[in-house]
Amino acid sequence: MASLALADRNFALRRAEESDVGRLVELIARDQLRSSVESAALQDRAPYLAAFHAIDADPAHLLCVVDSPDGAVVATMQLTFLPGLARRGAQRMQLEAVRVDEALRGNGLGSAMIRWAVAEAGRRGAVLVQLTSDNTRLDAHRFYERLGFAQSHAGFKLTLP
Repeated sequence: MASLALADRNFALRRAEESDVGRLVELIARDQLRSSVESAALQDRAPYLAAFHAIDADPAHLLCVVDSPDGAVVATMQLTFLPGLARRGAQRMQLEAVRVDEALRGNGLGSAMIRWAVAEAGRRGAVLVQLTSDNTRLDAHRFYERLGFAQSHAGFKLTLP
């Protein structure tokens, strides 16, 4: 779908495939806030594969991966396009599950991914890009603010049994 050019090398951004699911779960499991939940569940890939197939089958969703020059999956993000009545029937794009391999953080890859996602939102007619970030992720908050995002709402979640 796109080439993300950094100073010293090019990364390929593409639509995720079923064969990527294991690596994507690893990226999520390495996350400090998800590690205890995901690490314990890594043995059973069935729920992840079912989720992948649901995402992949729905044109409102785009699960992306980024390949390093040697072909290894090093990053991911999910884009979801949401129609709505607010803002004169405007479409929004929700950005979720942004993960970059720890070894590649700070080199501009995450910024390139987000810039591509914002451009893709515009190409698909969205008028707003929104995302959530855990309150404890202060580095992530600074990262998104540097890219032009503003904290505008308080988020709430209700975990169901």
